[in-house]
Amino acid sequence: MRLRTVLFPEIEHALHPHLWYVQVPAGTRPLTLGQISAEVTRAFPGDTITGYQASTKPGISYQVGLTRSLVFVNQHSGAILGQLRFGRPDFLNVIHQLHTHLLFRGLGDLGGKVVTGAALALFCMLLTGLYLWWPLKRFSISWRGVEARRSWFDIHNSSGILTLVFVLLLCVTGLVIGFEGTSTGLFYRLTGSHPAPRPDLHVPVPPGNAVQIGPDSAFAIARAALPGAMPFEADVPARNQAYFVRARYLEDRTPGGPQSGRHRFVHGPRAFCTRIADRAGRRAHGHRQSCDAHR
Repeated sequence: MRLRTVLFPEIEHALHPHLWYVQVPAGTRPLTLGQISAEVTRAFPGDTITGYQASTKPGISYQVGLTRSLVFVNQHSGAILGQLRFGRPDFLNVIHQLHTHLLFRGLGDLGGKVVTGAALALFCMLLTGLYLWWPLKRFSISWRGVEARRSWFDIHNSSGILTLVFVLLLCVTGLVIGFEGTSTGLFYRLTGSHPAPRPDLHVPVPPGNAVQIGPDSAFAIARAALPGAMPFEADVPARNQAYFVRARYLEDRTPGGPQSGRHRFVHGPRAFCTRIADRAGRRAHGHRQSCDAHR
């Protein structure tokens, strides 16, 4: 699926307000995904729809993924608001890649390793700095009657200890991300949990003139699988594949990325509902609900 992951939605909305914000007429309901599909297909007849992203807020537009671009649609009127083409430089993506990989391209994960190494060096400096500060526990800054070097030394000590917790938190979380493979396994062992298995999305096609269900039916199945959750994204599978539908609870404030917490697999003759451990800390578990992927 070629839907765009929004890392910083507020900034994205500010950069492209004409694409993201829509007026909500009183007493109206959003169009169905089938109706929106028809409008997008009419506007872009030479392209293929690959996925849908429905807003969980009425004032934010819907997005439809095509093979070459992301189209923004007013879900209340069906009007095409514009599109963002894939492959073009994106300001936020450049900033993100600079922060995580130093914009190194064609060199494997060299940039990520350099950033992780810098975070590890900073972690060592923070701990050794705390060790050096501890005997004197200096908080004050001497300004008068002392050499400039002493004042700068006091500033270094005071500012360092006051920002230690904050910088240490940034450093540790950066290390967790940098060593994601190791840290993920460690957290699973510490919590006694395990990653939820991803079901096989390949499904047998029923014989005869079976027709694959549409995205509205896939959303309805996902909604029924876990009442209270709101489906907001789905890809368009191949004929021998299942829908992959993502949903979230209204109280879930996570930006619409893969970490939203709830996933739905509308898979062949069944809907697999894989639930990540919720806020109460319960272990991950899954359940099934019967449904038809073809009709």
